Order: sequence, then C-alpha cells, then structure tokens
Amino acid sequence: MHLIYIRGLFVESSIYFLELVVFVLIMSLIAQALSKRFNVPIMLFLLFEGMLVGPEVLGIIDPALLGDGLAAIVSFSVAIIVFDGGLHIDFKSIRTVQKTAMQLTTIGVLVTFIGATAFTHLLLGLQIELAALFGALVAATGPTVITPLVRQIHVNHKISKILELEGVLNDAASVILAAFVFEWIVSELSGFDAIFFILQRLIIGLVIGTISGYLLKRFLSSDSLVTDQSAKIITLTMVTGTYVLSEILGNESGILAVAVFGIMTGTSKIPHKQALKEFKTDLVLVMLSLIFILLAAMLRFEDVINLGATGILLVLLLIFVVRPASVFISCYNSGLKMKEKLFISFIGPRGVVPASIATYFAVKLDFFNIEGGEILVGLIFLTVIITVIMTGTLGRRVANILGVIPMEILIIGGGDVGRILAEKFEKRGENIVVIDDSDEKCKRLLKQGIRAVHGDAEDINILKEAGIEKAKYIVATTDQDNTNLLVSQIAKSKFGMKEEQIVARVNNVENLHAFWDLDIRSMSPQMTTALVLDNMVGKTSMFSMCEVGEEGNILEVRVTNPSMVGKAIKELSLPEDSLLMMIRRGEKSHIANGNFVLEYDDLVTVIGEGDSAQDVADLLHR
Repeated sequence: MHLIYIRGLFVESSIYFLELVVFVLIMSLIAQALSKRFNVPIMLFLLFEGMLVGPEVLGIIDPALLGDGLAAIVSFSVAIIVFDGGLHIDFKSIRTVQKTAMQLTTIGVLVTFIGATAFTHLLLGLQIELAALFGALVAATGPTVITPLVRQIHVNHKISKILELEGVLNDAASVILAAFVFEWIVSELSGFDAIFFILQRLIIGLVIGTISGYLLKRFLSSDSLVTDQSAKIITLTMVTGTYVLSEILGNESGILAVAVFGIMTGTSKIPHKQALKEFKTDLVLVMLSLIFILLAAMLRFEDVINLGATGILLVLLLIFVVRPASVFISCYNSGLKMKEKLFISFIGPRGVVPASIATYFAVKLDFFNIEGGEILVGLIFLTVIITVIMTGTLGRRVANILGVIPMEILIIGGGDVGRILAEKFEKRGENIVVIDDSDEKCKRLLKQGIRAVHGDAEDINILKEAGIEKAKYIVATTDQDNTNLLVSQIAKSKFGMKEEQIVARVNNVENLHAFWDLDIRSMSPQMTTALVLDNMVGKTSMFSMCEVGEEGNILEVRVTNPSMVGKAIKELSLPEDSLLMMIRRGEKSHIANGNFVLEYDDLVTVIGEGDSAQDVADLLHR
C-alpha cells in the first residue's frame, strides 16, 4: 500500500512538471509576441507573467511543489545561459575592450559590493553579514538581461561587448563572492581560510572550464564524423558535466567554469560553431522563460511590501549612485567617451543568477536558524524588478539621448580602401564588420579592434554571419568588379536592401554602366581622381577647403537639437577647425552663410579637422 502511494505521488508530480513545461512554453510565446509588438525586452513580460500565475495572484503555478527539483532546474538553466553568453564572446575580436571589461569585473564588482553593503546596512539596519551577502549578490549584472537588451537596442559594438563580457564574468565573480560571504556567516571563516576559499573556487572554475574548452575543440576538430546535430548534443552534455564536476569539487564554482568554457569555445575556430550558437540561442530562450517564470512565481509580495519606501530608495541608490561609481572608477583610463560611460552606468539590470542564489541561501539560512532570509529574497527581487523595468523600458530612449546607437555597416574587402574606410567609420562610432577572404587581412583588422569575418563574401552564409540582415549599408570595396557587382545584387535580391543602402567600387571605368544599369550606386577611383585633379588645376582656392587630410572628416547631420533650432549660423559656438558648408532643406540646398537660420530636420554638411566635425554633429543632433 505504501509503495502504491509513493508511486502515485511520483506519477502525479511528473504530470505536474510536464504541465508546467507546456504552460511555460505557451507563456514564453505570448511574451515573445508582446516583446516584438512593444519593442521591450522579453524578460519584462516573463517577470510579470511569473508573478501573475504564481501563488500570490492566480495560483496556477507553485514552484514549491517541485521540491529539490527546482534547484536542479535552476542550476541547469543558469549553466546553459552563462555558457551561451560566453559562446558569443570572441576575445580575438574584442581586444580593445578586454581591459575595460576585466576592470568592471574586478574593480567594479568590489566597488558595487562595498557600496551596496554600506547602503543596505545604513538604510535598513540589516546586520553587516546579511548586508554583505546582499551586496555580493547584486554585484552581478547578468547576461540573461543584458545580452538580449543590447542586441535589441543595437548599441555600438564596443559598448555591447563590454556589457556582455562584464555580464558573463561578473555573474561568476558575484556568485563566488556571495558563497564566500555565506560561508563567513555560517562557519565564521577568517584569515587564511577565507583566502583559501576564494582562491580554491577561482582555480577550480578556471581549470575545469579551460580543460572543457580544450577537449571540445579537439573533439570537434579531429572527428570528421561529427555532424551539426551530434555537435549540439556533445556540447550540451559537456556543459552540464562541466558545471556538475566543478560544483562537486568546489560549491559555487560551476558558473565560472561554464563561463570560461563558453568563452574558450567562442574564441576558438572550430567546426560547427555557428550551429552551436543557433542551437544554444533557441535553448537559452526556453531556459530563460522557465527560470524567470518559476522564480517570479516564488515571489511573496509581503517580503517586498515590508521593505517599503526604504527598500525602493536603496535600489535607486544602487542604480544612480553605486553603479555609476563602479563604472567611472573602473573605466577611468579606458578611453570611453562620457556618453558611453553614462550608458554603461545606466545598463545594470540584475537577472536570474542573484534571484536563484538568494532563494537558495534563504533556505540555507533558515536551516542554520539565522534570521533575515526573507528580507534578503525581498531585496533581491525588488532590485531585479526595478532594474529590469527601468532598463527594459528606458534603455533605448537613454541610448538615443546619449547617441550610442550607430549605423550597422558591412564592408566587403579588407584591402587598403576597405581598411581605411573601416577606420573612418569606426572613429565615427559606427558598428563595422569587414568581410575578406584573406586570413592575414582579417587578423590585421582584428588587432585594430575592427570586427572581421574571414570568408567569401559571395557566400550567403558568410554574409549572414557578418550581419547583413541588420546592416543599414553595405559597401563593396574589393579590387574585383565581378565580386562587387555580385555582392551588390545579392544584397538587393536576397536581403531586400534598397538602392540607397548599397555603394560599390568600380575598378575598371568600362564596367561603370553595368553597375548603373542595375541601379547600384558606384564610383570609379580613376574617374574620381581625374575629376579631383581637374578641379585642383587652376581652382586651388576653391578646392583647398576639402583638403582635410587623414584626420579630417566630412559629415552630414540632421538638426534635431531643439536649442539649435531657430538660431543663425553666426550665433552658434562651433568648435575650431570646423565649417558648415551646405544646408539641405526639403528639395533645396543653401550655402551656409552666417545669417542663415537653422530649422528642425535641416540636413547640414559639416567639414572639420580631427574630431571637430563630430563635435559639431553632436551639437546639432541630440
């Protein structure tokens, strides 16, 4: 009789879990549709859906019924999510931001930990140990929210990679730091034991992750029988095994291990990498939906309400004081512009890792008869809710105000013309990707911090890998007219790019008509050189204003800054070494004389040396 009863419970819990999975997948589809409709990150809708269907509102889902299975689900989901974050990071293509990201992961985490601990202790009167545990947990920004957010906003490549790399690495750093604080609370670690605890977790995570990355690379590279399908299964098995083994050797080191594993795989040139990325992206969406809804369903409104206005004030201090302080201290020598630092400061949402670890620690604190677990969970969920809502709803608006959303430009050919053009665009702050079939040229571009894809630009898969589907412009600069013409045709016919989005170089003047007949905007270096030389002979004074050298720039910018509208050009405080040349208003062009009054949406042509042209553009366009 007892055996039948247990089996009955087992069957019932299995059916409940399957019902739960189906229900979560349906809610995930609804959240995706809403996300696309309102152009808001999907995590925002998943969070609200979880709270809605949880015991506190509709009572459709009760994660507590899963028992210990909930911890297993959360652990597996977090491992997959963190690995995927690392998989999309290629150290070879982000050399210029590695230092900044590492400083945010070390100095930034430390500043956040100290600031959050101090404010929590002073405002809420929480014991310093529990305040420190909260401070350690909120040091993680988390790739679960940041990665889809920056991809949806399309901020410039430098900022997005800094935020993504920070999210992956400081998740691991935060968890290890929180585990250390927890052990300090329950076992009173001190002195050498405390140092040993931290070092042991770091070493275990780094070693296990590195070994896993090396083994996967060797396995996928050496076995010709491995297919895309088997590569996915092998990788999924190794991710799970890496996390489990690292946790067995040192609890709370698993996240660092899978993060390192992901980064090694993303940086390595191995077969089936694109298939792995596509598979993991799909799987991560399912894991995100499952974990966000389950954790949000666990939230007890009472724990959050009890914190009151003081709890909200604490979270706002984390957003507007602690986060900016950690960013500006970490990035003091990074070369980032003020606007870029401000945007990074604003984008600091907390995700599933702090929420899941806080829930786990709350249960453990209760086991050790230590009070404060409910306050800890309430604080973490309040932080997650407010930061996700703020960044999810205001992220794009803040990016537009700060001007960190660039154009996506795809350059075909990494020769002298393509390289110089890429450098120009990169300096302007645009998102650039160069495609070239020369591995040497690609490596040279990567060393300069310019993204490059090695392959044949006539291959549609290579074009997709380079991001043609979201590119605003494509510029064909190779010394082969056939290639430039074919790529331009592919961009128009296969990817629906319009005539004004495509520009091509024509090496042989005789081929110009072939491009013109297909409505492809093109230029011939020989023809252009002849025209320029013709203008320079006998017309030097007129043409000299266009000679701005290698460091000069000519820009077109829309007047959108309200403070500039209605002003005469002579009233503007323009930077030195800059000049307004022409204003396009509707269908008419006007010479930019001092008495000309600017109107909203005027298209202004600016010429300047150094950064002066960009400074004028920033002044006119806000």
